[in-house]
Amino acid sequence: MSSTLQKRIDDQPSISQEMVSEAQGILHRHLKRVGLKHTEQRDTILRTFLETHEHLSTDELHRLVKKKDSRIGFTTVYRTLKLLAECGLASEVAFHDGIARYEHQYNRRSHHHMVCTECGSSVEFFSPEVDHLEQEIGRKHHYETTRHTFQIYGVCEDCRRRNPSRRLV
Repeated sequence: MSSTLQKRIDDQPSISQEMVSEAQGILHRHLKRVGLKHTEQRDTILRTFLETHEHLSTDELHRLVKKKDSRIGFTTVYRTLKLLAECGLASEVAFHDGIARYEHQYNRRSHHHMVCTECGSSVEFFSPEVDHLEQEIGRKHHYETTRHTFQIYGVCEDCRRRNPSRRLV
């Protein structure tokens, strides 16, 4: 995990077994819809993912999963993350380093990111105005919206302090 990426803001500091079971149900129903089998490896990946409070790359999640089951390969983790995103349990977040990272969306309020283009640090924030805008745009275009991503890029205070000659336009 890159030391510049901050941990996520979560409404709940830990996830209960009941919540894990509910998330597994969401995944299992999605797997059935798309004609795939429920496997213990996918459940292990989901549990590991839900237990983290970080923005994880596929490599980072794979390292965590291998500690629980060394037989789970990178491709299985990669494909399972895509399935989690398809059913709304995960979303992809792009920071300045070009590495796709994922965060779990199970039982979380909608939130947004501000990312420093110099050091890569990030801040999560809540914005009812952005959430309202999503709904408004959905209604205008006759969509029932389910989620959105919103990221603001800029230069953080620490980077501006380190380079005072840098001017924001």
